[in-house]
Amino acid sequence: MLSQELIIDTALRLIEQHGAEALTVRRLGAALGADPSAVYRYFHSTDDLLLAIADELIGLAQADWRATGDWRADLRAIGLRIHSAYLAHPQAAVLAAHRTTGRTHETAAVEAILSVLRTAGFPDQEAVRIYHAFVDQSLGFAALDAAALALPAAAATADLRVWQSSYARLDATTHPHIAATAHLLTADMRSSGYPYALDLLIDAAGARLAALR
Repeated sequence: MLSQELIIDTALRLIEQHGAEALTVRRLGAALGADPSAVYRYFHSTDDLLLAIADELIGLAQADWRATGDWRADLRAIGLRIHSAYLAHPQAAVLAAHRTTGRTHETAAVEAILSVLRTAGFPDQEAVRIYHAFVDQSLGFAALDAAALALPAAAATADLRVWQSSYARLDATTHPHIAATAHLLTADMRSSGYPYALDLLIDAAGARLAALR
């Protein structure tokens, strides 16, 4: 029997298997074994469905999360969960990371993050600013890293090789700082910079909180 949940799950699977072009009512109907028009009983357009998919990704990030009372640990856990959930569905993440849904999971996430910050003692204006920076950073890295994962394997491999084939061979007389750190760049650029960037943001927020007290 058709349901919103089944349609969203099927749409996610189609997008991951075939890319953004798979998000059509015709292909979705075929995958569901239903008349394509039946989808419109649950979603009034493909954009409505895309917003539901975006909200589902946020819901996956929140699954089983509970606040511990340690605002630093809680904020870090939320950020890493967002990043992980989006990278588990890279094709969908590229489509959805920049959308604002106003739906159940998104509003719950906004409430949870603001609760962590306000309970920690951040004044409301500061809590909102940190929330904004935190979410933009989390979703920005999620979209960037998801786009990299969504690349064809040959392109992804070629991009990584640039650090060895180009940067590691630059002349120290013209590019002294790159030459001095090339071995570190080659190793570090193989993984996401998000965990470190997240720690920097949390440390900066902590310094702001200390200064306000």
